[in-house]
Amino acid sequence: MAFLEQIQDGPLRRREFDLDRGGRTVSGVLWEPAEPAGGAPLVLLGHGASGDRHQTPLPWLAKRLAGEHGCFALAIDGPVHGRRFVAPGGRESFWPEWQREGTVEDMNADWRFALDFVQSLPEVGTGPVGYWGLSMGTIYGAPFVAAEPRVTVAVLGLMGIVGPAHYVPTIEAAANAITCPVLFLMQLEDELFNREQYLALFDALATTDKRLHANPGLHPQVPVEELHHSIDFLLRHLRGEATDFSPTFTVSN
Repeated sequence: MAFLEQIQDGPLRRREFDLDRGGRTVSGVLWEPAEPAGGAPLVLLGHGASGDRHQTPLPWLAKRLAGEHGCFALAIDGPVHGRRFVAPGGRESFWPEWQREGTVEDMNADWRFALDFVQSLPEVGTGPVGYWGLSMGTIYGAPFVAAEPRVTVAVLGLMGIVGPAHYVPTIEAAANAITCPVLFLMQLEDELFNREQYLALFDALATTDKRLHANPGLHPQVPVEELHHSIDFLLRHLRGEATDFSPTFTVSN
């Protein structure tokens, strides 16, 4: 392992790192609060297919989580992104990678390896873990959340049950295995995934503590309001402040 650089970003410290996982490099970034407290919540941030570990809104989310709430935030590059760049880059490189059998298993192992490393740092420790990832962040994030018991709450979305032939049963099985609370975000005019695909994924989530937020707009036009809400959602659960999701009253006609 090597921390490549440590940058003081206002009250936060940002640490870039590369990990060697059996010859496969896992590149990532850890955001820490000004006064880190071991055992504070850690939120894993998954980026989209056109970006990398610093894609908007990940740094904004990390600054809110670490700067305002004393959490840690961790992001790693996708399989052909950032410091793992494969030409021509972005979605053009992602589409063939998505076709490759084993890509989900590789990213699951990458996330687990990075999480193990970060939790081994005494200043971070083994506090509660949440996951936030949309679009490609759900393509890989949903299978990871399903397989990783340390993740106890997740924000997912901008994705449906769709993809290469080998992937569709993978995302269906992942959704069927997710039992933690989930906030699922949907864009009603999404140009990449249609409403039926979205709803099929939401319906397949096994958790009984799930909610769907649908907003007008194209794939990347998630309202800032939803970003704020997603942080509040994660924090309530990570801090054990979430209320009972069961109905408290019945509406009469």
